[in-house]
Amino acid sequence: MAHPKRTSRQVVSEKRKPKATRNAGILLHITSLPSNFGIGNLGIGARKFVDFLARSQQYYWQLLPLNPVTAEQGYSPYSSICGMAGNAMLISPEELASDGLVRIENIPPIKPDKVNFSIVRRLVEKILSTAYQNFLARGKQKDQFHTFCEREAYWLDDFANYVMIKKYHNNNPWYNWPREYKVKREKTIQQFSKSNEGHIRYIKWLQFIFFTQWRKLKSYANERGVQMFGDLPFYVSYDSADVWAHDEIFNIDKKGKMTGIAGVPPDYFNKNGQLWGMPTFDWKKLQERKYDWWVQRLRKNMELFDLLRLDHFRAFADFWEVPANQKTAINGEWKPGPGKNFFSSLQREFGHLPFIAEDLGDINEAVYQLRDRFNFPGMKVLQFAFGDSMSSSAYIPHHYTSNFFVYTGTHDNNTTRGWFEKNIPKQTRLQIADYIGKPVNEKNISVELARLAYSSVAKTVIVPMQDILGLDASARMNTPASIKNNWLWRMSPEKLNKGVEDRLAEWTNLYDR
Repeated sequence: MAHPKRTSRQVVSEKRKPKATRNAGILLHITSLPSNFGIGNLGIGARKFVDFLARSQQYYWQLLPLNPVTAEQGYSPYSSICGMAGNAMLISPEELASDGLVRIENIPPIKPDKVNFSIVRRLVEKILSTAYQNFLARGKQKDQFHTFCEREAYWLDDFANYVMIKKYHNNNPWYNWPREYKVKREKTIQQFSKSNEGHIRYIKWLQFIFFTQWRKLKSYANERGVQMFGDLPFYVSYDSADVWAHDEIFNIDKKGKMTGIAGVPPDYFNKNGQLWGMPTFDWKKLQERKYDWWVQRLRKNMELFDLLRLDHFRAFADFWEVPANQKTAINGEWKPGPGKNFFSSLQREFGHLPFIAEDLGDINEAVYQLRDRFNFPGMKVLQFAFGDSMSSSAYIPHHYTSNFFVYTGTHDNNTTRGWFEKNIPKQTRLQIADYIGKPVNEKNISVELARLAYSSVAKTVIVPMQDILGLDASARMNTPASIKNNWLWRMSPEKLNKGVEDRLAEWTNLYDR
């Protein structure tokens, strides 16, 4: 006898499961959300997506980093100018309007299929400048803003000074500034800050608004049973407030030049490896300081998110360091990371550590031991499971144990449909069909891999929104080692329909998530 299908409306009324049980979520960055302003933001579109997640019985919303992005770093959220600040381009004009700071009807809508960061930046800067002038004229929230500046001064002062000094020096990177600014001479910085007090206050106000809107969105999600799942890059950009203000904890010489550059050796993505152009950490110095900068950074991110993915977890065990004179990552060497001492220190500081280990790529036993010593869930990616070594692959579901997060693909992978169409040979396609037990093609591969993830023993399944929608390679979010056409994809509003909701809710019920 067939069982009646339960819709998302029926399922959502049931009590949400606690964290420890099986669950599911969606990977979608804020920038990809629908909006009238050329980029997704923290306002109406984000709340509608939360509602969609709740109706679909999704427990997690996984996002990419929310830190500021710039053209110099290709707008990558993984190469930010500050590891603690928020991206002002994500501030919602609708929320500003609801606070009486702007008039939406005066803003012409832009709705491109892809994010055009240069156009968005100019539009948002104009909106935010108007909102700030109205904020000053109104006089409301002044006390909250003052409290925010005092509470966040440990990173906010350096960030605001860095942004303003960079602007003063024609947007040049800090390591090309005149010496008195580059070495952060206290008297010079104080005089500059005092002379540019109004501009610096505006930079701080943008952060106040960003975090105010973020807290409202997170509360909205949590009240509806949705947990916010963040992503913490291991490194920060060479040209960043962090490196400028804390150069002593990075492998940088007295002239501000990098002596060790971060990257990874040749791998699945690139035969030359990846040279990231970011300085490696001086872990000996950090240990002497009880990892103070990392503790502050993690505390800040743990305030923002319910769960954190530690990107490039491999580097906590050992990291690939390339000499500064190299043009590729091939001639680097493995150096020891902070290891168990680092996480033991964090346990003493925070107690519970709500972390997921990104344990992908060239991994050794030391990485697994570090992950398991602290009981961090690891990651499985189904796109990595198929090929010559499928039956013995660590990514194939018949080898899973429960303490993992399983993905069809990540933001660094092609979409599953794009992968099927462009990245694998016919033999692998036939292998997938044999494993699943039914024919697969470009139209059903995304659904079938998602079902495979849902049915696995892994305690959590995360599916990128592009795979839920069955989109092709044109919707790919990022291509590692490439600096073009990344972080641009946007979702059209009609994609969040009842059919998608019901399918996700049905899977969640069917596979006890």
